[in-house]
Order: sequence, then structure tokens, then C-alpha cells
Amino acid sequence: MNVTIHHSRPLIGEFQAPGDKSVSHRALMLSALANGSSEIHNLLDAQDTHSTLRCLQDLGIKIRREGSLTIVDGRGLYGLTEAMGDLDAGNSGTTIRLLSGILAGQPFTSRLTGDDSLRKRPMNRVIEPLTMMGAVLDASASGTPPVTIHGKKPLRAIEYRLPFPSAQVKSAVLLAGMYADGTTAVVEPIPSRDHTERMLGLVPEKGARDRTLRLRGGVSIPPRLYEVPGDFSSAIFFICAALLVPHSKIVLRNVGLNPTRTKALDLLMSVGGRIRIEGHNEAAGEPYGTISATFSRLEGSIVIDPATLPLVIDEIPVLAATMAAAGCSFEVRGANELRRKESDRISAIVRNLQAMGVTTVEYPDGFAFESKNDVLGATIQTLGDHRIAMAFGVAGMALKGEMTIRDAEVASVSFPDFWKSVNQFQ
Repeated sequence: MNVTIHHSRPLIGEFQAPGDKSVSHRALMLSALANGSSEIHNLLDAQDTHSTLRCLQDLGIKIRREGSLTIVDGRGLYGLTEAMGDLDAGNSGTTIRLLSGILAGQPFTSRLTGDDSLRKRPMNRVIEPLTMMGAVLDASASGTPPVTIHGKKPLRAIEYRLPFPSAQVKSAVLLAGMYADGTTAVVEPIPSRDHTERMLGLVPEKGARDRTLRLRGGVSIPPRLYEVPGDFSSAIFFICAALLVPHSKIVLRNVGLNPTRTKALDLLMSVGGRIRIEGHNEAAGEPYGTISATFSRLEGSIVIDPATLPLVIDEIPVLAATMAAAGCSFEVRGANELRRKESDRISAIVRNLQAMGVTTVEYPDGFAFESKNDVLGATIQTLGDHRIAMAFGVAGMALKGEMTIRDAEVASVSFPDFWKSVNQFQ
């Protein structure tokens, strides 16, 4: 499916972002391991979370949907049963990596796979620490899925220092730590997104140069009520659209405000973005509130360094597209991880910016472009990446000429109603 975007009418009114994808994955998994039934409100209804839900059902967990409510009948840490066939994680890196941590501690063998894109993504970063804990994991010669996991009961507790910031690797080790004999520690030199430790109630030990999380094996997870906030990484698309399209003013309520996720707002405000945050509340350890955004004349430059990168890793595409459409400059370095997402995002962003007439320099670990005032619409190649599709869709709302998004249906991975929402203003 191709979608053509024209310069939009002003974005006015209130919007509701879909449920947070990261929180939804974790709420499903922890509910499955709880001792009793848990309720999840506002679970993200999208392809990625469907992958986690199906995998858990294949592992013997009963899950039912009643409108916006999802009920998960947890069976405890060792209540999962061996799947009859492969566990299909679809396009979801979170599903395959976090489930690997859980399955490493099970007394049976599992095989995790996914779609063509996921089968190109690296798993050695998870395989290494889980092997240190005593599980046996087999992947392709290049360390990509499918991954066969021969679980061990119990696992061995380890202290693992992350070689690079990764919330998924950290989460996989912590989840495996629930099945370890002793206390597992994960040391982060650079903090990454912290949803897992918040939902497990872990308090980080902060050192001079790092932070450590500790989890004792054999924990019991109580059933609970999870209120999933709106996904900031989805809300950011309409925040950026409002900043770009003249006379726009929008309000997004109940959006997640986890401080490891909202750094993009600071960057946008640093170049003149008129953004307001208010009404801080908390549910399941996650802060949420209201974000308003008003049309702004963005000026200047955003430079993202390696220390900032983990806090904006998912927002790089939309930040780059927004800055290009606003005629500003942008640079990101130390971002090798972007080449290992749903697409090689560095290459995808550079290719599409150049199609729009933006002279962009590509580095092995990032890219950069200078300010340019005559950026035009173009045909965008999404390369099967939902964030590339939506990011350049946002840019198209503010540019002269048509912006055609190829294979636009990939947005359904995280935001099924994205194009429907955009069409309100065409």
C-alpha cells in the first residue's frame, strides 16, 4: 500500500496515542509469570504486541481480550509449557530478546524465529550473557535467528556489564535472573530505558560512572492491574507534525513520561519547539501526563552524541525528518545500533533525505545534514520499517509537493491507525 501526503491543514484538538509498546510487551510477559490473573488496560493493539501475545499462548498461557481490557491468567515462574512448534516473534525484537531471557530458565527446549527482517537482526548480544548463566543457545553462523534455546533449571547468577547500552539485553538478563540460583547483577555504564526494572520494582544502585541493578532469583510475581500509558514514541509523530504545520495546536493526554524516553522533547525545545508538559501521574511504576505542542519556527541545530543516543534511539528518524522539513541542521554519531533495527535506519534515513533534496553525509555510525530551505516532497522507500514510514509521513505534512510513502502499511507494527489520523488533516 502506498500513501500520498500533501501539505496539511492545521492540527487542532486532542489526540490519544496508542498504548505504549514497551510497557505492553512487558506487562504481558510479567502477567504470564505471575501467580494469578492480571488485568492490562490499554494494551497496544498492534502487530508487535500480537507477536508477544501469540508466543505466550503457544507456551500455555490463557489470554483473553474484553474491549480495551486484556486478562492474563498467570501460571507462575515455572508454569510455561513447551510449545508444539516454533515461537514466531514476527517483526518484534523486544519479543524475541526478552522471551529468550525467560525461556533460558525453563526446563525444556524452545525455538524462536521471526519474519525476514527479524531473522537479520543480531542475537549474539543476548546469547552471550544467557550462555554465561548456563543455558545453551544455538543461532545461525552469523548469530541471527532462528534461535534454539535449551533451558536450564536453575540458571547461574552472574554480574554482567553491558558492553553497550541496550534495554533489551538488560531486560533479557534480568528476566533470566528470576530463574537463577543467587543474585544477578546488570551494570550499565550508560543508562538505557528502564521499563523492566520499574515494573519489577528494582531500585538502581548509582555509582560514580555506572548504575547497577540486582535481582534475586526465585522472586514471586503477584498478579496486578497494569494501566498502559500512551506511547511516547507514537505521540512524538504528532508532536513534530504540530510543530511543523502552521497554526497547529494539539493536546495529547495520558502519554508516558518516563524520563528515559522523553529526551526528544528537550532536543525539540532547544531549537524553539513550543511544548508543554503537565499533570504528572503514575501507574505500574510508569509516569504519565499531558503534552501540548504548538506550531513553532524551529531554528538551529540538533547534535546527538553517544551518551544521549540511548534516550532517543527510536525517535532518530522523526527528529531527522522534522529538522530537515524545518530547514534546520542535524547530526548523530555513535549510532551503530541504528543499522540493526527493523532496517538499516542510517542508510534508510540518508537515502530518503537525499531524495527530498537534502545533502546528507553518511558515516559508519551516523549521518549529518546542514540547513536547507527548499526541501520538497519525494517518494519514500520505507524498507519495511514502521518508524521510517511515519517519520517521513510527518515531514510530508509540512512540505510543498507530494510525499509518497511506499509500503506504508508497515506503520501497523506499532501504530495501526497512524494513516487514518494523518488523513484527518489532508
